[in-house]
Amino acid sequence: MAITRIGNPAIADQRGVNFRNIIINGDMSIAQRGTSATNVSTGYHTCDRWRVSRGAGTLDVSQETDAPTGSGFVKSFKFLENGSGANPGASDRNFLQHRIEGQNVQYLKKGTSSAQQLTLSFWIKATVTGTYIAELFDNDNSRQVSKAYTVSSANTWEYKTITFPADTTGTFDNDNGSSLHLNLYLTAGTNYTSGTLNTTWNTSTQANRAVGQVNALASANDLVQFTGVQLEAGQVASDFEFLPYDVNIIRCKRYFQILGPDGAGNVQNAFVGFYNTTTQLIGVYTFPVRMRVGPSQTFSAVSDWDLEPFDVAPTALSTFGSRPDQISISATDPSARVRGYGGAICMDTSGGYVQMSAEL
Repeated sequence: MAITRIGNPAIADQRGVNFRNIIINGDMSIAQRGTSATNVSTGYHTCDRWRVSRGAGTLDVSQETDAPTGSGFVKSFKFLENGSGANPGASDRNFLQHRIEGQNVQYLKKGTSSAQQLTLSFWIKATVTGTYIAELFDNDNSRQVSKAYTVSSANTWEYKTITFPADTTGTFDNDNGSSLHLNLYLTAGTNYTSGTLNTTWNTSTQANRAVGQVNALASANDLVQFTGVQLEAGQVASDFEFLPYDVNIIRCKRYFQILGPDGAGNVQNAFVGFYNTTTQLIGVYTFPVRMRVGPSQTFSAVSDWDLEPFDVAPTALSTFGSRPDQISISATDPSARVRGYGGAICMDTSGGYVQMSAEL
């Protein structure tokens, strides 16, 4: 496979890792939530930091071991139409989205006379050929810019580069909120395609956002895959910035963490604490990686849990407190204990888990 490189690889090698890629997990290597999900709704599924917007069709998503040969990538994010085909209504869209904190993009100097251009590069494989749309959306100021690109060969990995213009209007908020969105469209209804494609930064007009987008999921078993997604300052795409696995997963855990059994099914996680009342055991867990905000939690069934040292199942589990560095959970003991006793809320089965999300 011939790969056309833009830029000077030697310069990239000399610079080494400098986090020039604004995208986290662009190589799709981290998937804490699991490697597949069926008939998904809008939200985060499989590959970390990648949000699915689902408006039509029956979408399955997965982390695949399929990647372009000789590229250095070993994983990809896959959409599969698992029904008869997506038939989007006027207000329906399907796209893959990446949301970025404002404090991470201040160096782009957006909204000033020194604002920088942005270059997007990625690999795509799709069943349906034709025109596709990539969009940058300024969530703080409701501004956007879109660019078209072409998938030329069905079910073949193709490398794409797109340069977006600088925007001298609208600064990003300098905080941990969602400021910049990258949207990679798969389908779009007429509400988003009936105008003229907006190829320069402007206040968002829905009709101009995805003009020309093909229906990439029109028929059963249509697929679209992405990997090697990089967004960087400047007008030239550099070689993809590969990060060590440990660095990549630490960056992902700022937004999502899951506690559950290890890969061998061994149950090791526990929330250690004390009886706040005779029937309420409060347990605390400190995160190995500080999260963006105090996360929300999703627990597995109470039957997956156990209260130690009494070896009894709780009758209820709930959130007691949440901070960026720590959470507390409350478990209801079916029997009365002595207030002040120590104890632990433990996962007692291989299916036990708690998911903690601080996603944008």
